[in-house]
Amino acid sequence: MSTIRVAVVGCGAIAQRRHIPEYAGNPNVTLVAFVDPLLERAQKIADPFGAEAFASYQDMLAKIKPDAVSVCTPNYLHAEVSIAAANAGAHVLVEKPMASTDEEAAAMIEAASKNGVHLMVGHNQRLMPPHVKAKAILKSGVLGRVLTFRTSFGHPGPEAWSVDGRDSWFFRKPEAIMGAMGDLGVHKSDLIRYLLDDEVAQVTGFIGTLDKQDTDIDDNATCILRMKSGAIGTLVASWTYYKGEDNSTVLWCENGVMKIGTDPKDQIIVELRNGTVEKYNVGAISTNEKQETSGVIDAFVESIATNAKPAISGEEGRKSLAVILAAFESQATGKVINL
Repeated sequence: MSTIRVAVVGCGAIAQRRHIPEYAGNPNVTLVAFVDPLLERAQKIADPFGAEAFASYQDMLAKIKPDAVSVCTPNYLHAEVSIAAANAGAHVLVEKPMASTDEEAAAMIEAASKNGVHLMVGHNQRLMPPHVKAKAILKSGVLGRVLTFRTSFGHPGPEAWSVDGRDSWFFRKPEAIMGAMGDLGVHKSDLIRYLLDDEVAQVTGFIGTLDKQDTDIDDNATCILRMKSGAIGTLVASWTYYKGEDNSTVLWCENGVMKIGTDPKDQIIVELRNGTVEKYNVGAISTNEKQETSGVIDAFVESIATNAKPAISGEEGRKSLAVILAAFESQATGKVINL
């Protein structure tokens, strides 16, 4: 197959730690351009690849005409850049949350459809081996119906993760739009939809800024979800887990419980009511401290190569975003939000 020419827009932490190394490791990809408002940052990354550096994505799209674009910008630019790339005829992989509003998400899906290009959202949790295995176990029926659940993603915050540390856009509301919920919560709304093969019907959200100083961006959220199946559970996102990152999910089912990511060695533990315990060591869940290959880039490249709609499509990203937006609406109104 002919090589896919890829441009990366936004050269911060997610681009440097996931997108760029994973593209570089894919034999079907040539990295041709890097865009960052800090031109020196883009240039430094572009040089080893013999790629071009730009301060403006508009200039890059006009000159390079890439086959595909990774959108790794602050949240408020996701829709704008994705739509421009699609209109330039490029396939788009956008980081999560895919957009700031449902209207933006719809416009992105429309732009991709109109231009005959793929739109994929970087929801890497559903590609992590423990989650793939957990879904297979649920599908086997051994646990019966999922009755209740909790899914959680917490770490100390973007200070140590972002290339700009405490001065990161993550803490500036006009650029981030949402904090821990957009960063971590949307991963979990996507994961629970994927694992349960079910949609969220109702959301109640308690969201606030509890400990981060000099910012009005949310650093904690606890949400109650009711699924269409009737299953009830909690979704937690936190930037104040200062001692111990948590990226675990527990599902209490008719016939037992499945614990995912609760044990450092056995990523999945299934405890059945009949007394049997099954442990699965199937590869780790990625953490900030220990990056695993996400699988997102390879899946994106594969969808372009085979001209198949990405599994983590714009439509999927939009549904996962809707849960988060409903949680904010619940916090603002004090009401249960029906989806």
